[in-house]
Amino acid sequence: MFNICLVVILLLSLFHYGCYPQKQKKAADRIIQGVAIEDDKNFKDLGQVREGELIKHSFVILNEWDRPLSIKEVSTSCGCAVAKIGSKVLGPWESANLDIVFNTKGYSGEVKQFIYVSTDNLDMPTIRFIIKADIKK
Repeated sequence: MFNICLVVILLLSLFHYGCYPQKQKKAADRIIQGVAIEDDKNFKDLGQVREGELIKHSFVILNEWDRPLSIKEVSTSCGCAVAKIGSKVLGPWESANLDIVFNTKGYSGEVKQFIYVSTDNLDMPTIRFIIKADIKK
């Protein structure tokens, strides 16, 4: 009897926790749309580039909230990419450029770099951008 109860509790807890990330993802999608960041706007495929090139790209961040959005920090997944934001505080409906420079020296094949923008918005503390390149020697 004890084993049956234990199995039932285990299955219920797995079901509960297994469903939790899906609910989180749906909430995250709504939050990301609140700052006008969509899958096609926070991802850029730069195509084929030669190894050693400096690749530049700019993303636009638009604050669609009814209150100011403060950018606390901008960071990248490695030192080969540098990111700078045009403005640290965005009023409602204001936008800023997020300028990225990726140094491809020493890389080959398909490479993805991640850029993280930390904000003061508790609903969306971090926005992730991705640049992808196919680097040829």
